[in-house]
Amino acid sequence: MPTKKTWVASTVRESSSMAEGAEGLSLEEWQGWGTSSPVPAMVVEVIRGLKSLEQETNSRMSFGGLGGKLQGSFKVQEDIKHRALYNSLSDPEKKLQFFSARQVACRLIGSRGYLCQKCWLPMEDCMCSKLVPCPLGCGIKFWIYMHPKDFLRQNNTGKLLWQTFGIQAANLCLFGIHEHEEIMWDAFRHSGKNMVWFLYPNKSLSPKSVEDIFFEGPFTGLKDQKEVLKEKPLNFVLIDGTWSNSAAMYRRLKDRWISLWDDEDLPCISLSTLGASAMHKLRPQPSWDHTCTAAAASGLLSELHQRPELSVCGLDRQAEAVENALDVLLDALKTRRLRMGRSITRKERHNNCI
Repeated sequence: MPTKKTWVASTVRESSSMAEGAEGLSLEEWQGWGTSSPVPAMVVEVIRGLKSLEQETNSRMSFGGLGGKLQGSFKVQEDIKHRALYNSLSDPEKKLQFFSARQVACRLIGSRGYLCQKCWLPMEDCMCSKLVPCPLGCGIKFWIYMHPKDFLRQNNTGKLLWQTFGIQAANLCLFGIHEHEEIMWDAFRHSGKNMVWFLYPNKSLSPKSVEDIFFEGPFTGLKDQKEVLKEKPLNFVLIDGTWSNSAAMYRRLKDRWISLWDDEDLPCISLSTLGASAMHKLRPQPSWDHTCTAAAASGLLSELHQRPELSVCGLDRQAEAVENALDVLLDALKTRRLRMGRSITRKERHNNCI
């Protein structure tokens, strides 16, 4: 089997011809990666800048390594240019939007012709044929609030939710991408304040349980609480990023919540039935009591199934579908790592708390 060094070298790839065209990113390609949103304007602007730099330097973009990052002399020139542009922005919001757009743009271009658009694995390891779709009913909607550094990561588990439930039931919302965030918050306005809940495992907060959802707001005193969900969906936000990035993502959500409803109490819920995720076997985590995005969604569905009002919705089967998808992803990642001569043993981490 090849060593890690030769594998990294073999994955260096130039930007593909798909990047050619007036904008460099079509609506069809953009939505093929797991979203129903329009093409983000700033992502298009960044791609244009990258293509312009190719012409200026008479070189081609190349990507490689485990993160599919820019490589070679082009990377040096691009790094100088993007840092100068970033520092020229005085508005913190514009800085964040540019940072996120650049992350997304580079990952998109570097993944063209290499990753499957559906499962985000290399073409030769595509697992799509092994996944079983399962409609998500009863007016429940997931929002996967994903950090751009997790976008197109092969071991990301948030993608499994829209692969299983579809992009209308499990919506991708990229942190710092204006179009995505506006779509999400517009949906929250439509549903109403009491129909939005956030899963965030921060022990300094006082999160509520799934049971509390059905004793507050529009559900209080109703005999048929399921009828409420026919009118407006019950929205659950899953923060999908590394543990070090999740704090900034949570702060952004809270700031927007305060500006929208003038309420500093972001409605967080905790789950009581979660165990260690299957991904712990492969992917390092800060501690064993934390879990991956897909496992959190599965745990939530399992607890919602325990509610008499929702017991007929088959949420237990939908939770099982997510767990099965996790197993498929884990097997695919293990198979690839073994073929590339990499370890499939989880590295020990000594930071046991966040």
